[in-house]
Amino acid sequence: QVQLVESGGGLVQAGGSLRLSCAASGRTFSNLFIAWVRQAPGKEREFVAGIKWSGDSTYYHDSVKGRFTISRDNAQNTVYLQMNSLKPEDTAVYFCAARTSYSSPIYSPRGYAYWGQGTQVTVSS
Repeated sequence: QVQLVESGGGLVQAGGSLRLSCAASGRTFSNLFIAWVRQAPGKEREFVAGIKWSGDSTYYHDSVKGRFTISRDNAQNTVYLQMNSLKPEDTAVYFCAARTSYSSPIYSPRGYAYWGQGTQVTVSS
C-alpha cells in the first residue's frame, strides 16, 4: 500500500506560480511511478506530469510543457510539481497518483491504483 498526501494548492492570478507537494508513505517500490492528475469541473481527469521513483525520466501533457516541472526528493519521499505561468484553464483539483503496474499507458488516469485526496488550484484572470 502507498499513501499519498498533497499540499500547496491555492488561489493565484494568471501568470503566477504555485508549487504542489505530494508526500508518499507506506511501501515505495523501486518501480513506482508517480503522477499529477487534474480534474476541472465537468471534465474527466487528465494526466499532467509524471516521474519514476527511480531514474530521471519525466513526462508531461503537451498543455503544460515548458511551464510545469515535476521533481522528486527520495530522501523526503516527496514529489513536487512546480507550476509557472499559470493560466485560468489550469484551474482544477490536482491529485497525486501512483502506480506499480505498466499494463496501461502512463497517460491514462485509470491505471493508477493509489490516489491522494486532491488539492484545489484556482487561477484567476
